[in-house]
Amino acid sequence: MLVTGLRQVAQRAEDLDRAVAFYRDVVGLELIARFDPPGLAFFRMGATRLLLEANAPSAILYLGVDDVAEATDALRARGVAIESEPHVIFADQDGRFGPAGEAEEMAFFRDSEGNLVGLSGRKMPA
Repeated sequence: MLVTGLRQVAQRAEDLDRAVAFYRDVVGLELIARFDPPGLAFFRMGATRLLLEANAPSAILYLGVDDVAEATDALRARGVAIESEPHVIFADQDGRFGPAGEAEEMAFFRDSEGNLVGLSGRKMPA
């Protein structure tokens, strides 16, 4: 067996209308399809799909962005409360996760359903 990537992630959505509006209008993801019943919504995230459904457990999504600070400011401007401001979590001096010397940066917020979501990016330290 050869795993070639992550195809889909399921996330809990207590109110599907509210969750669809959040991920489509606030986060900016493309809605692929919605099926009511049974109450499923699918979004495109590059090669990975996000599935919203009531029976899914809460997961922590880490959304890849080019600039964590810019993405955090954009979400804040859309009324999203930021749980954790952008900060470096790892200085990748050896290049284990990407180009050597880059830093992994993250920020966190809660979606409309109370799920924790991370913004993740890499940059060269200033």
